[in-house]
Amino acid sequence: MRTIDKNYKITLEIKRSQFICRIFPAKDSKEAKEIINCISEKYKDATHNCSAYIVTDDEGYDDDGEPGGTAGKPMLNILKKNELTNIVAIVTRYFGGVKLGAGGLVRAYGKSVLEAIKSSKIIEMEKYNIYEILFEYSNIKSIENEIRSSNINILNKEFKEKVNFKIALKTNDNIKYFQEKIKQKGKINYLKTEYLNKLN
Repeated sequence: MRTIDKNYKITLEIKRSQFICRIFPAKDSKEAKEIINCISEKYKDATHNCSAYIVTDDEGYDDDGEPGGTAGKPMLNILKKNELTNIVAIVTRYFGGVKLGAGGLVRAYGKSVLEAIKSSKIIEMEKYNIYEILFEYSNIKSIENEIRSSNINILNKEFKEKVNFKIALKTNDNIKYFQEKIKQKGKINYLKTEYLNKLN
């Protein structure tokens, strides 16, 4: 899965109108909609705040008052053409007094998103299952050795009453084999599945 590493912003001037495109990484539709609402509220003085998003659980677009199909849909098409997921694009337009016509709007909104993508860093994301391992301090060395030999990624280490490691395995890797190796030494709990920047 391809997405962007952080937020980006570009500004284009087309026939005296300002088109400000902001693109954001977002993990799901809830986060995507929160970003859109936040930007729309922040720049409510703009003529339009048009948006498009693609996330793992949904996709959508909004023309925000522009003629139907001239803003949000072309923006979404650019995201799809670049094979991006977990991304939100918002184009804030300040009208400059010259009407662009339907074709001109489609080109302007599409170009705004394309230029923002060109300025961004694309990263590969993969789906991982996240687990926690709880164990006694006396087992740190042997568990770390098993993790290393099993080529498992450690995301986080916590040292409290017991040791707690958060680990990530690709979804098609077999946790049972690893569980078998450490069953006398620690307890493994499944936490969630999520997309992470490609590990290893």
